[in-house]
Amino acid sequence: MHVTKQIRHALLLLLASVCSLSGGAQNPSELKPSPQQVAWQDMEVGVLIHFGTNTFLNREWGDGTADVKLFRPSDANPAQWMEAAKAGGAKYAILVAKHHDGFCLWPSAGTEYSVKNSPWKNGKGDLVREASDAARQNGLKFGVYLSPWDRHDPRYPDVKAYDQYYLGQLEELATNYGDLVEFWLDGAGSGGRTYDFPRIIETLRTYQPNTLVFADVALFPFADLRWVGNESGTVTYENWNVVDRAGYLRWRPVEADTPLRKEHWFWHPHDEASLKSVAELVDTYNRTVGKGAQLLLGLAPDNTGRLPQGDAARLREFGEAIHKLYAHNLVLERQSGGGAADALDSDLDTFWTAPTGSHHAMLEVDFAHPVTFDRALTMEWLNDGQKVQKYAVEVYEQGAWKRVAEGQAIGHKKIDIFPAVTARRIRLNLLSTTSEASIREFQLYDGSNSK
Repeated sequence: MHVTKQIRHALLLLLASVCSLSGGAQNPSELKPSPQQVAWQDMEVGVLIHFGTNTFLNREWGDGTADVKLFRPSDANPAQWMEAAKAGGAKYAILVAKHHDGFCLWPSAGTEYSVKNSPWKNGKGDLVREASDAARQNGLKFGVYLSPWDRHDPRYPDVKAYDQYYLGQLEELATNYGDLVEFWLDGAGSGGRTYDFPRIIETLRTYQPNTLVFADVALFPFADLRWVGNESGTVTYENWNVVDRAGYLRWRPVEADTPLRKEHWFWHPHDEASLKSVAELVDTYNRTVGKGAQLLLGLAPDNTGRLPQGDAARLREFGEAIHKLYAHNLVLERQSGGGAADALDSDLDTFWTAPTGSHHAMLEVDFAHPVTFDRALTMEWLNDGQKVQKYAVEVYEQGAWKRVAEGQAIGHKKIDIFPAVTARRIRLNLLSTTSEASIREFQLYDGSNSK
């Protein structure tokens, strides 16, 4: 036993020194995303669905004491949820399979606190099954949220016993519901609690090697995705995909979660006034997806089990508004691409790369006649990392180039909005790049046409 402890201690010291050395040698511009992260970032919009005993108690936070008999939706309809999500532009859906109250939406073998003991479908129902099937039938990827904090289960104070219970639930979700695009780890209520994250991720990876793990940077250092830091759906900083956690650098793109109803993740009666307007949702899109982040909209089915009619209609209106706003790319009318046609073709599978060895480059669009626009949409090709450190959008006016927008990070997608300008020559000026940058798309739009 003494030798085993010595060996273990030596291995830990070696691992710490290796991590320290690799962390010191890391350069953010050299980190690259995995193929799964590239595909995930291209989805751009998803939904996070909250439905459980809280729905029947007019509350946001359950304490784990709610009677399972309360869960009795008369018309639970995941197909309707997913149809509404798709109409809103979502490409993936995450179901809260277990919230902090511990109630499980699938017939988990590890607890009696689940749908199997509810009146819904006489205990024979499985909402995770119905939701995962409905998502795929609507062309959406599917993921799950499994709360580490559990306010019901009596094993929670016993760290080892609860970890084993949690791993059992994770294995059920990872083996019975097809491919999972994302596994959502919520840190709420977990202050001071240490979970066995290595075993959690090992269990997940055994059955779901391509699933991306979401977690707050403060909760878990080695997740694949990170929280934006608020629930308003806004990115308030220059958005770099590489995050530094105590000297350890990791490609970890941002997901910005915000509910469709102001400050409400679960459904509440007589709550119509909280539904966000189309204008608010479009603004949120521009400040999340338009800043290189993922937008995750919270949906809340009501106590019948259906998404309220107003919510479904609002999602459809939002999806239509975004489509209309970004349907007419003026650059497709160009007469000359200046040799950068692959960044001007609205084809996400092509990209233009700056000259080899360059740290500065320009991409110009020339029109036969002046065009009026009030926003530019730029996308970096990120497979080899994020290279742009400073850029500007400029128009040629009265014999000189005039700057109409500027920034640092571009990343997956950057939407710059500014007072309308009219010009015939427009350029994307890559003022500083770590190496030759690659641009997937440079597009121009006139937002006034969508009103």
